[in-house]
Amino acid sequence: MRTVSVLAALMTLPVLAADPAATAATPFSLEWKTPFGVPPFSEIRTEHFLPAIKEGMARQNIERAVITAAKEAPTFENTILAMDLSGQFLDRTLSVFSNLVGAETTPELQTVNREVMPLLAAHRDDIHLDAKLFQRVQAVWDARAGLKLAPDQARLLERTYKGFVRAGAALTPDQQKRMRAINAEQSKLGVEFGDRLLKATKAFKLVVEQPAELAGLPEGTRQAASAAARKAGLEGKWLFTLDGPSIWPFLEYAQNRELRKRLLSGYLERCNQGGDTDTNAIVSRVASLRVEKAQLLGYRTWADFVLEENMAKNAKGVYGLLDQIWKPALEVAKKERAELQAMMAKDQPGETLEPWDWRYYAEKVKQAKYDFDEEAVKPYFAIDAVRQGAFTVAGKLYGVTFTEVKGIPVYQKDVRCFEVKEQDGRHLGLIYLDYHPRPGKRGGAWKSSYRSAWIQNGTKVDPVVVNVCNFTSPAGDRPALLTSDEVRTLFHEFGHGLHGLFYAGRYRGAEATPRDFVELPSQVMENWALEPEVLKLYAKHYRTGEVIPEALVLKMKKAAKFGQGFATVEYMAASLLDLDWHTLSDTKPQDTAAFEKASLTRWGLIAEIPPRYHSPYFNHIMGGYAAGYYSYIWSAVLDSDAFQAFKEKGDLFDPATAAKFRAEVLSRGGTEDPALLYRRFRGRDPKVEPLLDKRGLK
Repeated sequence: MRTVSVLAALMTLPVLAADPAATAATPFSLEWKTPFGVPPFSEIRTEHFLPAIKEGMARQNIERAVITAAKEAPTFENTILAMDLSGQFLDRTLSVFSNLVGAETTPELQTVNREVMPLLAAHRDDIHLDAKLFQRVQAVWDARAGLKLAPDQARLLERTYKGFVRAGAALTPDQQKRMRAINAEQSKLGVEFGDRLLKATKAFKLVVEQPAELAGLPEGTRQAASAAARKAGLEGKWLFTLDGPSIWPFLEYAQNRELRKRLLSGYLERCNQGGDTDTNAIVSRVASLRVEKAQLLGYRTWADFVLEENMAKNAKGVYGLLDQIWKPALEVAKKERAELQAMMAKDQPGETLEPWDWRYYAEKVKQAKYDFDEEAVKPYFAIDAVRQGAFTVAGKLYGVTFTEVKGIPVYQKDVRCFEVKEQDGRHLGLIYLDYHPRPGKRGGAWKSSYRSAWIQNGTKVDPVVVNVCNFTSPAGDRPALLTSDEVRTLFHEFGHGLHGLFYAGRYRGAEATPRDFVELPSQVMENWALEPEVLKLYAKHYRTGEVIPEALVLKMKKAAKFGQGFATVEYMAASLLDLDWHTLSDTKPQDTAAFEKASLTRWGLIAEIPPRYHSPYFNHIMGGYAAGYYSYIWSAVLDSDAFQAFKEKGDLFDPATAAKFRAEVLSRGGTEDPALLYRRFRGRDPKVEPLLDKRGLK
């Protein structure tokens, strides 16, 4: 068949680069003869990235030319599949580059990133605005009814066609010119936002010099702060930062109210104080550009554009779900506020509860009501034991095993790598684990990939995934001891990792799921983390090996619903703020502070609870979660309902339910409509009641 010649040509293209000598000198032009073909990190230097990325773009441009020059009539194979196969050199290079920019960046890498992002934006535009290429895609799309495509092929065709249309392929030449300009400006602004946020986050330091000012802090928190100070050249002092393992224990336990205020204010005021870390103008400009881009494409708002491709479909659907949860959560939060204020009155009569007091008095109320102290469980949550607990749960559910691979290339000395095998011993993939804060690592936690799974010429490409987190670091002679929130986060990101490992689709372009479905595989894993039956498997005292006592587990379980008003409200406030930003239909610049204040006032957010993210450091919505931060609560409905399926069986590890969840959800990626995938697993649409019950919001 002539179609084969097109695919064959794509596989045998020559190396074409602006500077062949520079590209030939990079590890990206060579076969990686490392264990499992992982990146040879020690051989990759910053100066390798720019020529390799340019080479990747050049190769994909030639691949695109091969497709458009084909004499055969457009078919799924010679157009849609051929496009899915293109760009592999570029993707391999970017997988390393993007991961290092997030997890192990340097000023030199940031400089390269500022140059690369506009180039990539222009490159994507060159592909999607290629009229000849779009004509071929359009021809296959128009003929789809008679092609007898398999569901995953139909899905890939739909994604490809819509990807072109949503990128502007159907616009006039003048409109496409403006689209290119918008995309170029957005890419530059996105990089600048990230650089400013990282700089502001890492620049803040609370240095404590007097031991008396540490009153109330657990010994492990003190040791970690002392170690951080020594590392920063502040011997004999204690250093607290805006990294999660530093700020949150301080706010929960430090008796010094003024220091709590300084630390939380530093967190809340990031990128909002003028100077070279301020992002307000960037946030406003990006919002305006998104409105303009959406309207160029025929949508009223950015939310209309984004949500069309999500499960929610439109802003009305999202607001409808959020409203069901916001109102009861806010009422619970107000009751919690009253309890905290009453507790505060005992310590400081006449004082009013402030945001920097909330976590401190929440901990006191929790101890008084439930006789439960978070510090009591941490000795049972040594990080290696928790990691092994996640591995054990995955093994009991899906039959997979995890074995550490020693001597494999890593990008930082503390990163560990594990081989994942199926129950019958077949190699499934690798997972890298990168768990602790560093100066060059951005905040938060995420999953990414160095190599995605798919089927190439009938052979499965084995995935290489990575979990990047910012958990409590070891201190003194103690291992890293996690909080229960950190335990849930470890299981959460591990769930994302399993999703990447289990994908069994035929096509690279069909792996990604809609934003409001992608959190289901991660959040569902959280449900196992603190179940009493599961805790017995891994929660053992780091010194004695004693299994966590049943009495302590019972206290933790009783206390679990306390604080859910706060946790749900501070998250949902950010979700509503995100949606309000992206239901704007006017391109005029916004006063960021005024817009945010109006949004949160309209929703009735109480002053004692700041939103999880203020606009100047709301990194999620500068990227893929714009008009999509609600996804966590949307997926929470799904994950609570999905976990209920196991409980209904009376077995948290029910083999049939686990096999069905892997087959219908985890292995399918985005190969079909996610609502259909979920109905196949559950036999019906999800219900919101399990979530409300789990959080005590009924």
